[in-house]
Amino acid sequence: MRHNVVRRNAVRHRARAMLVAVVTCLAALLPGTPATAGTTSDYPEFPYPSTSYTEPFRGQFHFSPRGGWMNDPNGMVYANGVYHFFHQHNPHGLTWDTMHWGHATSTDMVHWTQKPIALEPGVQPGGPMWSGGGVVDSANTSGLKTGSLDPIVVFSNINGVSVYYSNDNGQTFQAYDNGNKVVQPPAPNSRDANVFWHAPTNRWVMAVWSDQGGNGISFYTSPNLLSWTFASRYQADWAYECPDLFPLPLDGNSAQQRWVLAVASGQYVVGDFNGTTFSTTWTGPQLLDQGVNNFDGTFYAPQTFKNVPGGRTVQMAWQSSNHGSVWTGNATFPVQLGLVTTPGGPRVTRTPIGEIASLRSGAQSWTNRTITPDPATDPFAGIQADTYEISAEFDLAGATATSFGFDLHRRANGTSDRSVVYDVAAQTLYGKPLAPQNNRVKLRLLVDRGQLEIFGNDGLLSVSDNVNFDSSAGSQGIRLFANGGSVQLVSAQFYRLGSAWGQGESTLNSNLDGPWHAVNGTWGDVTGGKSGSTGGDSFYLSSKTGTDAVYEGDLRLDTAQAAGLTFRSDADGSQQYTANIDQAGLVKLWRPGQDIGVHLTPIVQGRTYHLKVQTTGSRIRVYLDNGSSPVIDVTDTTYTSGLFGANVFSGNATVQNLNINAPGFTSIFTGRWTPAAGTWTVPLDGLRGSSPGDGFYLTDVTATDFNYEGDLRVTNGVATGLTFRSNADASQQYTANIDTNGLVKLWRPGHDIATFTTSIIEGRTYHLRVQATGSRFRVYFNNGATPVIDATDTTYASGVFGVNVFNGNASVRNLQIF
Repeated sequence: MRHNVVRRNAVRHRARAMLVAVVTCLAALLPGTPATAGTTSDYPEFPYPSTSYTEPFRGQFHFSPRGGWMNDPNGMVYANGVYHFFHQHNPHGLTWDTMHWGHATSTDMVHWTQKPIALEPGVQPGGPMWSGGGVVDSANTSGLKTGSLDPIVVFSNINGVSVYYSNDNGQTFQAYDNGNKVVQPPAPNSRDANVFWHAPTNRWVMAVWSDQGGNGISFYTSPNLLSWTFASRYQADWAYECPDLFPLPLDGNSAQQRWVLAVASGQYVVGDFNGTTFSTTWTGPQLLDQGVNNFDGTFYAPQTFKNVPGGRTVQMAWQSSNHGSVWTGNATFPVQLGLVTTPGGPRVTRTPIGEIASLRSGAQSWTNRTITPDPATDPFAGIQADTYEISAEFDLAGATATSFGFDLHRRANGTSDRSVVYDVAAQTLYGKPLAPQNNRVKLRLLVDRGQLEIFGNDGLLSVSDNVNFDSSAGSQGIRLFANGGSVQLVSAQFYRLGSAWGQGESTLNSNLDGPWHAVNGTWGDVTGGKSGSTGGDSFYLSSKTGTDAVYEGDLRLDTAQAAGLTFRSDADGSQQYTANIDQAGLVKLWRPGQDIGVHLTPIVQGRTYHLKVQTTGSRIRVYLDNGSSPVIDVTDTTYTSGLFGANVFSGNATVQNLNINAPGFTSIFTGRWTPAAGTWTVPLDGLRGSSPGDGFYLTDVTATDFNYEGDLRVTNGVATGLTFRSNADASQQYTANIDTNGLVKLWRPGHDIATFTTSIIEGRTYHLRVQATGSRFRVYFNNGATPVIDATDTTYASGVFGVNVFNGNASVRNLQIF
């Protein structure tokens, strides 16, 4: 959104002014270089410095990126049991530049975990990765679904709309139709596509801002998210950027549903929508929030989540004015929207979601207190707090006070960082209009280290602000005051609010329950997974306890002596089993004080190995590199149950894809696999390869004539294929591959033997079968009865089987030989 030249210059000018206060350590953490486009081989990117989220002014329960700049919320959805918060993001600096889609996930919209980049310029084609919407295609209307998970489909680009989708719950995204635009509004400028399902007409609806004849919102409809038809246009001068259209029941009555059309400034109107046309009798808009409603302010670009369980409408917005040493911008706390009748007409209410209760502690409450200028009447006297929530209701009947309210982060000298004041005569709260209801005024405050959110009269008033609160011990007082007289406090509640950070895993892919905890050493997030560093033994343990299971993971020794899979462990790792790889040249199964089994084999630092442990009672089997036969098969009765986790010894190592009882990658070959080039790992659903050039993963099984087949998918990049008749380093081999340039190809080093032209799209799964008979090679595509390639070549007569990836990321499943 807002990314014409004037907008960019305005944001950069503002960002430069904001950064005067940034601390001098910034240069070492986030160099002041422009954001750059990524490459397919390192996607998805995770370039952030480590953080404990405790920097000055860092929100403890408001989302902000680990590092870099954020602006608009994008494509917010609940998918496959997880909330996804996408947002405009520059991960490489503190100003607006080269927009990416940042990504964070949560199971409750409170505890967020930042994930690797979702959409990245240079990786996903199709244009600028600017603001847009997202949906969950649970009915697979698009036909994009390839696995068991519902696809997440998102929309981005400017002056036209491109479609991107994920079949792995947001871990990776692919472009539909190479990023070509599915909608091209006839206007000089358009952006900010927002999409939702309209059940009465059984159609998807897209709302797009454009300046066609002035500000306005154009509506399109589609049966499948991929082909769109223009439906209507709503024209209004105030309707600028980031449209969001959603229904709300009036006064909670589902039979009295109204539609709310909101835009980036938080302005909105209430009307009707019939699936193609929005109409309203309103002559002008109202405001969702009374903060500073522009891109230099405290509330901008609000968006609602799609597909929220229970039918709630939940909204978050961008606060640009919060910044610190390594980040710029945060999101407002999620609120549930309602629609209520008022004397002025229906109005939207905003109230913090109930899940905030998960952060509460130290509850205190009071009833029926008379508050006067005398400090002795203040029930908050003596309370010291950093981040907290206050709810209070006041009765104005008989009130003589001219004003009343709260001083926040008050010091002994009487100063405070902010006061929230209700002016009785003016009927304003924090300077914003709020008339009493039945002579009463309700207020609710969320106080964070860099944010203050104020809600009045059950959300009829909402004010979002950024405040740099002083969190030092001497500046955490709270004062409830009345000026010029008295006011009756009907009730008040106070809760301390704890930190929402640290509950999830940013880069560690695992189906094990969290939160995880470290025992000795340090564990941090890196692009390749979870990195552990220690001088001795260190453990990283999940909250998942088990007895018998198949437990597997990917391990890489960076500088460490050893790294492994830990299981049946107690909470501190003093009692556990660990199967590890050791650079001394062995795979070892051990428990404290005892080596149970050892397998001798070369282990190289910097290479990724896959270990699998199968436990059945006292029997423990260890498998190396996807081999079908165990390299260790022993019994031990010492420990029968315990936690799953990982171990590193003496140095630094990286672990990834720690899963139990997952489909994984089942090898048809008796021996182990060996990488000739590239990185090969085993996530939940198969084998994944990543390489900037040609990468190969090879078995130790040799054959001459055969049928070899498998399912192949280019996640992002160029090509992946079946390799056969290969030597040990793949310098001599044949490969039949699928190529996103639009072909199936049979090749050997230095020579393309034959090609077949057909559409190959990133993210789609294709089936290849190779039939080799002497010098004749037939390649079958997608289970066709007739080969698409039938060629001869006499260069290589025999060799081992394997798989290939070229210039990107790919996954391989269901390999068979017959």
